[in-house]
Amino acid sequence: MEKEYYSHETAVIDSGCKIGKGTKIWHFTHIMNDCLIGESCNIGQNVVVSPQVVLGRNVKVQNNVSIYTGVTCDDDVFLGPSMVFTNVNHPRSAINRKNEYKKTHVGKGATIGANATVVCGHNIGEYAFIGAGAVVTKNIQPYALWVGNPAKQIGWVSEYGHRLDFDNDGIASCPESKMKYKLENDWVTKL
Repeated sequence: MEKEYYSHETAVIDSGCKIGKGTKIWHFTHIMNDCLIGESCNIGQNVVVSPQVVLGRNVKVQNNVSIYTGVTCDDDVFLGPSMVFTNVNHPRSAINRKNEYKKTHVGKGATIGANATVVCGHNIGEYAFIGAGAVVTKNIQPYALWVGNPAKQIGWVSEYGHRLDFDNDGIASCPESKMKYKLENDWVTKL
C-alpha cells in the first residue's frame, strides 16, 4: 500500500508512527517511534519529533523545531522556526529522568513564535499567541498574547492573530474577520 503523505528521502520515520494524508515531512527531520501526526501537516527541515508526540490536523512546524515526548498540539497550531518544548524540569546528563516527563498541551489555532521556549508542564490555550523569543513558564489562557523572557501577557488576539482593542463594554472586533470578542473577568470568549 502506498503511503498517503510525503517524506523527503533524508527524513527518518521510526516504527509505529501514524501519519495523516497530505502531510509533508521535509529534509533531515526525524519522527521518532509511536507518534501520531494528523492530516495536512507540514513539518519543516531539521525537526525532531520525539516518541509518542501527538500533532493534530494542519499543524505547521517550521525548521529546526524540537517537540519532545509529552507534547500534544491540537489542530491548526503554528510552531515557529527554532522554537522548542522541554519535557523535564531539572535535566542532568548523569541522571535519567525519563519517568519525570511533564506534559504540555497546545490548544487549537495557537501560535508559538520563532525561538520561543515552552517550559514543560505549561499549557497554551486555543488561539493564544506567543511572541518570538518568549520563554513560557506559566499556563497561557485562550486568545492571550504573551512576549518576553520570562513571558508576560501584554494583551489579547483574535483567531486571525490580530491584537484586540476592547471598548468600555469589554467588546472587541477583529479587523480582518470582523468577528467579535468579549473580555469579562480576565477571560476572552468569541461572540
